[in-house]
Amino acid sequence: MTALRAWFAARSLRERRLLLVAAALAVVTVIWGGVVLPVRDALSSTRERHAGAVDRLGATIARVDLLKRVGRRPALSGDLIALVRAEADEAGFALATIDAEGSDRVRATIQSARPGALAGWLAKLEARGVLVEAATLTDHGDRTVGAVLVLKARAA
Repeated sequence: MTALRAWFAARSLRERRLLLVAAALAVVTVIWGGVVLPVRDALSSTRERHAGAVDRLGATIARVDLLKRVGRRPALSGDLIALVRAEADEAGFALATIDAEGSDRVRATIQSARPGALAGWLAKLEARGVLVEAATLTDHGDRTVGAVLVLKARAA
């Protein structure tokens, strides 16, 4: 270490400044490549795995609910719009619009939802006596979809 200090002290002021700047840049590069990039990549990977897990959970819940109600086909009791609103609020979906199209049919619009969670919500609605007559899903490219749904009350 003394040899390195002697070598450094033998340099001119300009060379010492240049060497200190080079050492500082080397430290920044090592920290960036050894710490920041791996942590950033790990966080990105974790976010992707979490989003996939949320989708799989919604799909699994929908399948479990489907299996639980095999053979049971209840008719809707109560107001269709109120039921759809209440179920959407409970599931965490913000309904952009909901309009009646006759006494037993509504058109609902959801701006953004995860596909798996949306499928689970629709399965829950079906278990409550609401059928999906038509659905138009639009991919937003960020693992969410927009949905325009025509929902119909199941006849008794």
